[in-house]
Amino acid sequence: MKMSHVRTFPGHLLRRANQISMAIFAEEMAETELTSVQHVALIAIAEYGKLDVTRLAEIIDFDKATIGDVVLRLERKGLLKRTVSESDGRVKLLRLTAAGKALLFVSEQRVEAVQARILDRLQEDERAHFIALLAKLVGGNAAQPEDSEDNLVADLRR
Repeated sequence: MKMSHVRTFPGHLLRRANQISMAIFAEEMAETELTSVQHVALIAIAEYGKLDVTRLAEIIDFDKATIGDVVLRLERKGLLKRTVSESDGRVKLLRLTAAGKALLFVSEQRVEAVQARILDRLQEDERAHFIALLAKLVGGNAAQPEDSEDNLVADLRR
C-alpha cells in the first residue's frame, strides 16, 4: 500500500479535515480561550436552559466520562455555575453566568469566521452538499430540545 492510496481513505481525510478545523478554531478563538467543546457546551446551556452534566454530554454528543472536566474548566473560568434543582435536590444543574453569556455573545461572530474559513475551498453550491453529507455520515443522533429540567428529573425518578 502506498501513501497515495491512504490519502484517499475516508478515515484519513476526516482526520486531516478535523486537524485543519481544530487549528482554524484555535486561531480564530484564541482570545476567548475556549475550546470547541467548551464553546458548544455554552451554546447548549444557553439554548436549553439548566442542564445536568449527563444531559449536556448527550446534547453536545460528548463523552459522559470526560464532560465533568469540561464543565469544571468552564466553572473555574467563571462562565457557568452549578445550582441545585428546585424539584430534586440530588440534581445539580448548570447555568451560564453573566460572564458566560457575554463571552458567548462575543464568540459567536468568531465562530462564523471559523466556519467560513473551513469551507473556503468549496464553491457555494458545494458547501451545503458537503454539510449534508457530513450530517448523514454522523447519523444525526443529537439530543433534542424537548429535554428540559422537568424531563430530566422525571427520568431520574424512573
